[in-house]
Amino acid sequence: MIKIYKTSELISEQVFNRVGGAYDVSSIVADIIKTVRSEGDRALIEYCSKFDHAQLEAIEVSQDEMDSALRRVDPSFYSILEQAAENIRFFHEKQVRQGFIIALENGVVMGQKVTPLSRVGMYVPGGTAAYPSTVLMDAIPAKIAGCPELIMTTPPLSDGSINPNILAAAHLAGVDRIFKTGGAQAIAAMAYGTETIPRVDKIVGPGNAYVTEAKRQVFGQVAIDMIAGPSEILIIGDGNSNPRQLAADLLSQAEHDKLASAVLITDSDALAEAVSREIAEQLVTLPRRAIAEASIEQNGKIIVAESLDQAIEISNELAPEHLELCVDEPFEWLGRVRNAGSVFLGRYTPEALGDYMAGPNHTLPTAGTARFYSPLSVDDFVKKTQYTAYTERALASVADQVAAFAEAEGLSGHARSVMSRSVDRSDVCGKKDEP
Repeated sequence: MIKIYKTSELISEQVFNRVGGAYDVSSIVADIIKTVRSEGDRALIEYCSKFDHAQLEAIEVSQDEMDSALRRVDPSFYSILEQAAENIRFFHEKQVRQGFIIALENGVVMGQKVTPLSRVGMYVPGGTAAYPSTVLMDAIPAKIAGCPELIMTTPPLSDGSINPNILAAAHLAGVDRIFKTGGAQAIAAMAYGTETIPRVDKIVGPGNAYVTEAKRQVFGQVAIDMIAGPSEILIIGDGNSNPRQLAADLLSQAEHDKLASAVLITDSDALAEAVSREIAEQLVTLPRRAIAEASIEQNGKIIVAESLDQAIEISNELAPEHLELCVDEPFEWLGRVRNAGSVFLGRYTPEALGDYMAGPNHTLPTAGTARFYSPLSVDDFVKKTQYTAYTERALASVADQVAAFAEAEGLSGHARSVMSRSVDRSDVCGKKDEP
Protein backbone atom coordinates (compact mmCIF):
# COMPACT_ATOMS: atom_id res chain seq x y z
CA MET A 1 0.00 0.00 0.00
CA ILE A 2 1.27 3.46 -0.86
CA LYS A 3 2.08 5.58 2.18
CA ILE A 4 0.32 8.89 2.91
CA TYR A 5 2.21 11.71 4.65
CA LYS A 6 1.65 15.25 5.80
CA THR A 7 4.23 17.74 4.55
CA SER A 8 5.54 18.13 8.10
CA GLU A 9 6.44 14.43 8.20
CA LEU A 10 8.96 14.49 5.33
CA ILE A 11 12.04 16.38 4.31
CA SER A 12 12.74 16.87 0.61
CA GLU A 13 15.54 14.28 0.52
CA GLN A 14 13.03 11.61 1.52
CA VAL A 15 10.48 12.21 -1.24
CA PHE A 16 12.21 10.61 -4.24
CA ASN A 17 14.50 7.62 -4.44
CA ARG A 18 17.71 9.45 -5.25
CA VAL A 19 20.30 7.34 -3.50
CA GLY A 20 23.09 5.58 -5.35
CA GLY A 21 22.89 2.10 -6.79
CA ALA A 22 22.73 -0.99 -4.64
CA TYR A 23 26.34 -1.87 -5.46
CA ASP A 24 29.38 -0.29 -7.04
CA VAL A 25 30.06 -1.41 -10.62
CA SER A 26 32.85 1.06 -11.34
CA SER A 27 35.72 -1.46 -11.25
CA ILE A 28 33.83 -3.96 -13.44
CA VAL A 29 33.07 -1.24 -15.97
CA ALA A 30 36.66 0.01 -15.92
CA ASP A 31 37.88 -3.51 -16.79
CA ILE A 32 35.37 -3.78 -19.65
CA ILE A 33 36.45 -0.43 -21.08
CA LYS A 34 40.12 -1.40 -20.84
CA THR A 35 39.47 -4.70 -22.59
CA VAL A 36 37.51 -3.11 -25.43
CA ARG A 37 40.23 -0.51 -25.95
CA SER A 38 42.90 -3.20 -26.26
CA GLU A 39 40.99 -5.96 -28.06
CA GLY A 40 38.38 -4.11 -30.10
CA ASP A 41 35.84 -6.17 -32.03
CA ARG A 42 37.10 -9.42 -30.51
CA ALA A 43 36.11 -8.18 -27.05
CA LEU A 44 32.68 -7.08 -28.27
CA ILE A 45 31.97 -10.51 -29.76
CA GLU A 46 33.10 -12.28 -26.59
CA TYR A 47 31.03 -10.00 -24.34
CA CYS A 48 28.02 -10.55 -26.60
CA SER A 49 28.39 -14.29 -26.14
CA LYS A 50 28.85 -13.93 -22.38
CA PHE A 51 26.11 -11.42 -21.59
CA ASP A 52 23.59 -11.72 -24.44
CA HIS A 53 24.12 -15.43 -25.19
CA ALA A 54 24.37 -14.63 -28.89
CA GLN A 55 27.02 -15.89 -31.31
CA LEU A 56 27.67 -13.11 -33.79
CA GLU A 57 29.04 -13.52 -37.30
CA ALA A 58 29.03 -9.75 -37.88
CA ILE A 59 28.71 -6.82 -35.51
CA GLU A 60 27.04 -4.42 -37.92
CA VAL A 61 23.40 -4.81 -38.97
CA SER A 62 23.28 -5.46 -42.71
CA GLN A 63 20.84 -4.00 -45.22
CA ASP A 64 19.32 -7.48 -45.65
CA GLU A 65 18.68 -7.66 -41.89
CA MET A 66 17.08 -4.22 -41.95
CA ASP A 67 14.84 -5.15 -44.90
CA SER A 68 13.81 -8.38 -43.19
CA ALA A 69 12.98 -6.56 -39.96
CA LEU A 70 10.85 -3.98 -41.75
CA ARG A 71 8.82 -6.77 -43.34
CA ARG A 72 8.15 -8.26 -39.91
CA VAL A 73 6.88 -5.07 -38.26
CA ASP A 74 3.13 -4.88 -37.84
CA PRO A 75 1.92 -2.33 -40.42
CA SER A 76 -0.40 -0.66 -37.95
CA PHE A 77 2.44 -0.20 -35.47
CA TYR A 78 4.68 1.14 -38.22
CA SER A 79 2.02 3.76 -38.93
CA ILE A 80 2.04 4.73 -35.25
CA LEU A 81 5.84 5.06 -35.38
CA GLU A 82 5.48 7.30 -38.44
CA GLN A 83 3.01 9.57 -36.68
CA ALA A 84 5.15 9.76 -33.56
CA ALA A 85 8.21 10.58 -35.66
CA GLU A 86 6.29 13.34 -37.43
CA ASN A 87 5.21 14.87 -34.11
CA ILE A 88 8.73 14.67 -32.66
CA ARG A 89 10.21 16.18 -35.82
CA PHE A 90 7.67 19.02 -35.86
CA PHE A 91 8.45 19.99 -32.26
CA HIS A 92 12.22 19.76 -32.52
CA GLU A 93 12.46 21.70 -35.78
CA LYS A 94 11.46 24.76 -33.75
CA GLN A 95 14.67 24.36 -31.71
CA VAL A 96 17.09 24.86 -34.59
CA ARG A 97 19.60 27.54 -33.62
CA GLN A 98 21.10 30.00 -36.10
CA GLY A 99 24.47 31.66 -35.90
CA PHE A 100 24.79 35.43 -35.79
CA ILE A 101 27.20 38.18 -36.80
CA ILE A 102 27.60 41.66 -35.31
CA ALA A 103 29.39 44.35 -37.31
CA LEU A 104 30.09 47.56 -35.39
CA GLU A 105 30.85 50.95 -36.93
CA ASN A 106 34.36 51.03 -35.42
CA GLY A 107 35.46 48.06 -37.51
CA VAL A 108 34.84 45.32 -34.95
CA VAL A 109 33.17 42.13 -36.15
CA MET A 110 31.93 39.49 -33.71
CA GLY A 111 29.82 36.44 -34.20
CA GLN A 112 28.94 32.86 -33.51
CA LYS A 113 28.59 29.96 -35.88
CA VAL A 114 26.71 26.77 -35.15
CA THR A 115 28.22 23.48 -36.32
CA PRO A 116 26.61 20.03 -36.05
CA LEU A 117 28.65 17.36 -34.27
CA SER A 118 30.36 15.20 -36.89
CA ARG A 119 29.40 11.80 -35.48
CA VAL A 120 26.98 10.93 -32.69
CA GLY A 121 26.55 7.55 -31.01
CA MET A 122 23.21 6.44 -29.61
CA TYR A 123 22.76 3.65 -27.08
CA VAL A 124 19.42 1.84 -27.11
CA PRO A 125 18.52 -0.86 -24.55
CA GLY A 126 17.62 -4.18 -26.16
CA GLY A 127 16.23 -7.58 -25.30
CA THR A 128 13.05 -7.40 -23.25
CA ALA A 129 13.58 -3.67 -22.65
CA ALA A 130 13.09 -2.66 -26.29
CA TYR A 131 12.04 0.97 -26.57
CA PRO A 132 11.58 2.21 -30.14
CA SER A 133 10.32 5.48 -28.66
CA THR A 134 13.83 6.13 -27.34
CA VAL A 135 15.25 5.65 -30.82
CA LEU A 136 12.93 8.32 -32.22
CA MET A 137 13.50 10.74 -29.34
CA ASP A 138 17.29 10.52 -29.49
CA ALA A 139 17.85 10.20 -33.23
CA ILE A 140 15.46 12.74 -34.71
CA PRO A 141 16.94 15.81 -32.94
CA ALA A 142 20.42 14.73 -34.06
CA LYS A 143 19.34 14.51 -37.68
CA ILE A 144 17.52 17.84 -37.48
CA ALA A 145 20.71 19.36 -36.08
CA GLY A 146 22.45 18.21 -39.25
CA CYS A 147 24.83 15.59 -37.82
CA PRO A 148 26.46 13.92 -40.84
CA GLU A 149 26.63 10.50 -39.18
CA LEU A 150 24.49 8.92 -36.48
CA ILE A 151 25.33 5.41 -35.30
CA MET A 152 23.40 3.19 -32.90
CA THR A 153 24.42 0.33 -30.63
CA THR A 154 21.94 -2.07 -29.09
CA PRO A 155 22.32 -5.57 -27.62
CA PRO A 156 21.02 -8.41 -29.79
CA LEU A 157 18.56 -11.11 -28.90
CA SER A 158 19.95 -14.60 -28.27
CA ASP A 159 19.58 -15.51 -31.95
CA GLY A 160 21.78 -12.57 -32.94
CA SER A 161 18.94 -10.46 -34.31
CA ILE A 162 17.73 -7.03 -33.25
CA ASN A 163 14.14 -6.36 -32.19
CA PRO A 164 12.40 -5.41 -35.48
CA ASN A 165 10.54 -2.49 -33.89
CA ILE A 166 13.88 -1.01 -32.85
CA LEU A 167 15.18 -1.30 -36.40
CA ALA A 168 11.97 0.16 -37.82
CA ALA A 169 12.29 3.21 -35.58
CA ALA A 170 15.95 3.58 -36.56
CA HIS A 171 14.98 3.44 -40.23
CA LEU A 172 12.33 6.12 -39.79
CA ALA A 173 14.65 8.36 -37.78
CA GLY A 174 17.50 8.17 -40.28
CA VAL A 175 20.10 6.26 -38.26
CA ASP A 176 23.08 5.65 -40.54
CA ARG A 177 24.71 2.53 -39.05
CA ILE A 178 23.59 0.04 -36.38
CA PHE A 179 25.79 -2.29 -34.34
CA LYS A 180 24.94 -5.36 -32.25
CA THR A 181 26.55 -4.66 -28.92
CA GLY A 182 25.26 -3.54 -25.57
CA GLY A 183 26.29 -2.73 -22.04
CA ALA A 184 29.43 -0.92 -20.96
CA GLN A 185 31.28 -2.49 -23.89
CA ALA A 186 29.09 -0.60 -26.37
CA ILE A 187 29.85 2.69 -24.64
CA ALA A 188 33.57 1.91 -24.71
CA ALA A 189 33.41 1.04 -28.40
CA MET A 190 31.74 4.33 -29.29
CA ALA A 191 34.08 6.35 -27.07
CA TYR A 192 37.35 4.87 -28.37
CA GLY A 193 36.43 3.10 -31.60
CA THR A 194 37.09 -0.49 -32.74
CA GLU A 195 37.86 -2.04 -36.10
CA THR A 196 34.15 -1.88 -36.99
CA ILE A 197 32.59 0.78 -34.77
CA PRO A 198 33.82 4.32 -35.37
CA ARG A 199 34.70 6.69 -32.55
CA VAL A 200 31.99 9.29 -31.91
CA ASP A 201 31.93 12.84 -30.57
CA LYS A 202 28.97 12.35 -28.23
CA ILE A 203 27.02 9.44 -26.73
CA VAL A 204 23.32 9.71 -25.89
CA GLY A 205 20.74 7.27 -24.65
CA PRO A 206 19.64 5.49 -21.46
CA GLY A 207 20.85 2.20 -20.03
CA ASN A 208 21.34 0.11 -16.93
CA ALA A 209 23.83 0.75 -14.14
CA TYR A 210 26.74 -0.55 -16.23
CA VAL A 211 25.89 1.68 -19.18
CA THR A 212 25.44 4.69 -16.92
CA GLU A 213 28.76 4.07 -15.17
CA ALA A 214 30.51 3.59 -18.52
CA LYS A 215 29.17 6.93 -19.73
CA ARG A 216 30.48 8.50 -16.55
CA GLN A 217 33.94 7.00 -17.08
CA VAL A 218 34.32 7.96 -20.75
CA PHE A 219 33.04 11.50 -20.26
CA GLY A 220 35.80 13.85 -21.32
CA GLN A 221 36.95 11.44 -23.99
CA VAL A 222 33.55 12.07 -25.56
CA ALA A 223 30.56 14.19 -24.59
CA ILE A 224 27.48 12.53 -23.08
CA ASP A 225 23.88 13.63 -22.75
CA MET A 226 23.42 13.09 -19.01
CA ILE A 227 23.81 10.66 -16.14
CA ALA A 228 20.29 9.35 -15.77
CA GLY A 229 18.84 8.03 -12.54
CA PRO A 230 15.64 6.03 -11.91
CA SER A 231 12.46 7.38 -13.49
CA GLU A 232 10.31 9.66 -11.36
CA ILE A 233 6.95 11.39 -11.58
CA LEU A 234 5.45 14.06 -9.36
CA ILE A 235 1.75 14.79 -9.71
CA ILE A 236 0.17 17.86 -8.17
CA GLY A 237 -3.55 17.15 -7.97
CA ASP A 238 -6.41 19.21 -6.55
CA GLY A 239 -9.61 17.93 -5.01
CA ASN A 240 -11.41 17.92 -8.37
CA SER A 241 -9.02 15.35 -9.85
CA ASN A 242 -10.12 11.85 -10.80
CA PRO A 243 -8.44 9.38 -8.40
CA ARG A 244 -8.59 6.55 -10.94
CA GLN A 245 -6.64 8.61 -13.47
CA LEU A 246 -4.02 9.77 -10.96
CA ALA A 247 -3.48 6.21 -9.73
CA ALA A 248 -2.98 5.04 -13.31
CA ASP A 249 -0.48 7.84 -13.94
CA LEU A 250 1.52 6.93 -10.83
CA LEU A 251 1.60 3.27 -11.82
CA SER A 252 2.71 4.17 -15.35
CA GLN A 253 6.03 5.26 -13.88
CA ALA A 254 6.19 2.64 -11.13
CA GLU A 255 6.12 -0.14 -13.73
CA HIS A 256 9.37 1.13 -15.29
CA ASP A 257 11.66 -0.06 -12.53
CA LYS A 258 11.62 -1.13 -8.90
CA LEU A 259 13.79 1.93 -8.22
CA ALA A 260 11.32 4.33 -9.88
CA SER A 261 9.52 6.92 -7.76
CA ALA A 262 5.85 7.86 -8.12
CA VAL A 263 4.66 10.72 -5.88
CA LEU A 264 1.39 12.63 -5.56
CA ILE A 265 1.06 15.95 -3.73
CA THR A 266 -2.48 17.13 -3.07
CA ASP A 267 -4.31 19.56 -0.85
CA SER A 268 -7.18 17.09 -0.40
CA ASP A 269 -7.26 14.37 2.26
CA ALA A 270 -10.17 12.74 0.45
CA LEU A 271 -8.27 12.55 -2.83
CA ALA A 272 -5.24 11.10 -1.07
CA GLU A 273 -7.28 8.26 0.39
CA ALA A 274 -9.12 7.62 -2.88
CA VAL A 275 -5.90 7.44 -4.91
CA SER A 276 -4.39 5.04 -2.38
CA ARG A 277 -7.37 2.69 -2.77
CA GLU A 278 -7.24 2.96 -6.57
CA ILE A 279 -3.57 2.04 -6.67
CA ALA A 280 -4.23 -1.11 -4.67
CA GLU A 281 -7.09 -2.10 -6.99
CA GLN A 282 -5.25 -1.36 -10.23
CA LEU A 283 -2.12 -3.20 -9.17
CA VAL A 284 -4.02 -6.48 -9.11
CA THR A 285 -4.49 -6.52 -12.89
CA LEU A 286 -1.28 -4.75 -13.96
CA PRO A 287 0.90 -7.09 -16.09
CA ARG A 288 4.10 -5.67 -14.58
CA ARG A 289 2.62 -5.89 -11.09
CA ALA A 290 5.73 -7.21 -9.36
CA ILE A 291 7.88 -4.30 -10.54
CA ALA A 292 5.24 -1.63 -9.95
CA GLU A 293 4.31 -3.00 -6.54
CA ALA A 294 7.94 -2.97 -5.40
CA SER A 295 8.33 0.60 -6.65
CA ILE A 296 5.19 1.77 -4.88
CA GLU A 297 6.06 -0.02 -1.64
CA GLN A 298 9.64 1.29 -1.54
CA ASN A 299 9.40 4.70 -3.17
CA GLY A 300 5.75 5.63 -3.72
CA LYS A 301 4.26 8.44 -1.65
CA ILE A 302 1.17 10.58 -1.33
CA ILE A 303 1.80 13.88 0.41
CA VAL A 304 -1.00 16.04 1.74
CA ALA A 305 0.02 19.68 1.51
CA GLU A 306 -1.56 22.67 3.21
CA SER A 307 -2.26 24.26 -0.18
CA LEU A 308 -1.42 24.06 -3.86
CA ASP A 309 0.96 26.97 -3.31
CA GLN A 310 2.93 24.80 -0.92
CA ALA A 311 2.77 21.90 -3.40
CA ILE A 312 4.38 24.07 -6.09
CA GLU A 313 7.08 25.19 -3.66
CA ILE A 314 7.88 21.55 -2.84
CA SER A 315 7.94 20.66 -6.52
CA ASN A 316 10.40 23.43 -7.32
CA GLU A 317 12.67 22.22 -4.55
CA LEU A 318 12.49 18.62 -5.79
CA ALA A 319 12.94 19.45 -9.52
CA PRO A 320 11.16 16.28 -10.74
CA GLU A 321 11.80 14.58 -14.04
CA HIS A 322 8.08 14.53 -14.91
CA LEU A 323 5.57 16.96 -13.40
CA GLU A 324 1.83 16.64 -13.94
CA LEU A 325 -0.35 19.62 -13.01
CA CYS A 326 -3.75 17.96 -12.60
CA VAL A 327 -5.46 21.10 -11.34
CA ASP A 328 -8.06 23.62 -12.43
CA GLU A 329 -6.52 26.24 -14.76
CA PRO A 330 -3.09 24.55 -15.03
CA PHE A 331 -1.62 27.29 -17.25
CA GLU A 332 -2.08 29.75 -14.40
CA TRP A 333 0.32 27.61 -12.34
CA LEU A 334 2.83 26.95 -15.14
CA GLY A 335 4.55 30.31 -14.67
CA ARG A 336 5.42 29.35 -11.11
CA VAL A 337 7.17 26.13 -12.13
CA ARG A 338 10.91 26.78 -12.08
CA ASN A 339 12.39 23.29 -11.92
CA ALA A 340 11.02 20.32 -13.87
CA GLY A 341 12.17 18.19 -16.76
CA SER A 342 8.84 18.17 -18.57
CA VAL A 343 5.46 19.52 -17.46
CA PHE A 344 2.12 17.96 -18.37
CA LEU A 345 -0.79 20.36 -18.07
CA GLY A 346 -4.37 19.48 -17.21
CA ARG A 347 -6.41 16.37 -16.61
CA TYR A 348 -6.09 15.00 -20.16
CA THR A 349 -2.31 15.13 -20.54
CA PRO A 350 -0.91 12.01 -18.87
CA GLU A 351 2.86 11.65 -18.78
CA ALA A 352 2.60 8.55 -20.99
CA LEU A 353 1.49 10.82 -23.83
CA GLY A 354 4.89 12.49 -23.67
CA ASP A 355 6.71 9.16 -23.69
CA TYR A 356 5.43 8.28 -27.13
CA MET A 357 3.40 10.65 -29.20
CA ALA A 358 3.15 14.31 -28.18
CA GLY A 359 6.46 15.49 -29.65
CA PRO A 360 8.52 17.07 -26.83
CA ASN A 361 11.50 14.92 -25.87
CA HIS A 362 11.21 12.19 -23.26
CA THR A 363 14.95 12.08 -22.48
CA LEU A 364 14.84 14.22 -19.35
CA PRO A 365 17.02 15.27 -16.41
CA THR A 366 16.46 13.09 -13.34
CA ALA A 367 17.57 13.11 -9.70
CA GLY A 368 16.95 16.83 -9.23
CA THR A 369 19.21 17.89 -12.10
CA ALA A 370 16.28 19.75 -13.67
CA ARG A 371 17.45 22.59 -11.41
CA PHE A 372 20.21 23.25 -13.94
CA TYR A 373 19.76 20.83 -16.86
CA SER A 374 17.34 20.60 -19.78
CA PRO A 375 15.61 17.90 -21.82
CA LEU A 376 17.49 16.44 -24.78
CA SER A 377 17.14 18.78 -27.74
CA VAL A 378 18.65 19.83 -31.05
CA ASP A 379 21.11 21.94 -29.02
CA ASP A 380 22.68 18.74 -27.71
CA PHE A 381 23.91 17.85 -31.18
CA VAL A 382 25.59 21.09 -32.17
CA LYS A 383 28.50 23.10 -30.91
CA LYS A 384 29.02 26.85 -31.04
CA THR A 385 32.18 28.54 -32.22
CA GLN A 386 32.64 32.25 -31.60
CA TYR A 387 34.78 34.55 -33.70
CA THR A 388 36.16 38.07 -33.50
CA ALA A 389 37.82 40.43 -35.99
CA TYR A 390 39.29 43.88 -35.17
CA THR A 391 40.76 46.35 -37.63
CA GLU A 392 44.04 48.07 -36.82
CA ARG A 393 42.14 51.18 -35.84
CA ALA A 394 39.75 49.25 -33.58
CA LEU A 395 42.61 47.45 -31.82
CA ALA A 396 44.51 50.69 -31.27
CA SER A 397 41.46 52.25 -29.61
CA VAL A 398 41.47 49.63 -26.82
CA ALA A 399 45.10 48.51 -26.74
CA ASP A 400 46.02 50.50 -23.62
CA GLN A 401 43.02 49.12 -21.74
CA VAL A 402 43.72 45.53 -22.73
CA ALA A 403 47.40 45.88 -21.83
CA ALA A 404 46.53 47.39 -18.46
CA PHE A 405 44.07 44.57 -17.77
CA ALA A 406 46.73 41.99 -18.65
CA GLU A 407 49.35 43.65 -16.45
CA ALA A 408 46.87 43.71 -13.57
CA GLU A 409 46.66 39.93 -13.85
CA GLY A 410 50.45 39.61 -14.05
CA LEU A 411 50.44 38.49 -17.68
CA SER A 412 52.90 40.78 -19.41
CA GLY A 413 53.07 38.53 -22.45
CA HIS A 414 49.41 39.23 -23.11
CA ALA A 415 50.05 42.96 -22.89
CA ARG A 416 53.01 42.75 -25.26
CA SER A 417 50.95 40.72 -27.74
CA VAL A 418 48.45 43.56 -28.00
CA MET A 419 50.97 46.42 -27.95
CA SER A 420 53.09 44.81 -30.67
CA ARG A 421 50.27 45.58 -33.09
CA SER A 422 49.76 49.16 -31.95
CA VAL A 423 53.20 50.73 -32.17
CA ASP A 424 52.22 53.83 -34.13
CA ARG A 425 48.76 54.59 -32.83
CA SER A 426 49.03 58.33 -33.48
CA ASP A 427 48.33 57.75 -37.16
CA VAL A 428 45.60 55.12 -36.86
CA CYS A 429 42.93 57.34 -38.34
CA GLY A 430 44.78 57.31 -41.60
CA LYS A 431 45.48 53.57 -41.63
CA LYS A 432 43.71 51.19 -43.98
CA ASP A 433 40.66 49.88 -42.16
CA GLU A 434 41.15 46.12 -42.62
CA PRO A 435 41.22 43.24 -40.11
